[in-house]
Amino acid sequence: MRPVTRNTLLGIIAVVILLLALGALPGLLKSGDPYYTVATPTDGEYSVDNGTAINWSTQSERRFPYTSAALADASPSAAGQSEPYWRGPLGFKGAFTHSPFDERDALRQQYDGAVTDEGVVVRHNGTFYHVAVRQDV
Repeated sequence: MRPVTRNTLLGIIAVVILLLALGALPGLLKSGDPYYTVATPTDGEYSVDNGTAINWSTQSERRFPYTSAALADASPSAAGQSEPYWRGPLGFKGAFTHSPFDERDALRQQYDGAVTDEGVVVRHNGTFYHVAVRQDV
């Protein structure tokens, strides 16, 4: 094998390994304070102007894993929370991973009638929940 071909091949392999590491590394970064998606039963505390809430039975658990986990952990009498999400340093992690902030923004854009100041109102199993991203629980 000629040296130019070998060096080019080694360079391509190094770039592929670097890209794979960048894809895996953000999930391992756990710095800063954790953020949680929290689903709190509303009891009429949170209301939306036109009374529209998101029907969660029509949403995909794969698209909204943090929100789905919080709703699965919640009950009509107690709040539920998702697994923690660490933002990471300098916003590096957010560019490469799915976050509860992405879910919140997507729900706010798709269902503007369910938006509150802090999050969205969701109907799950006949109970209304206020779903928001919080740093402390």
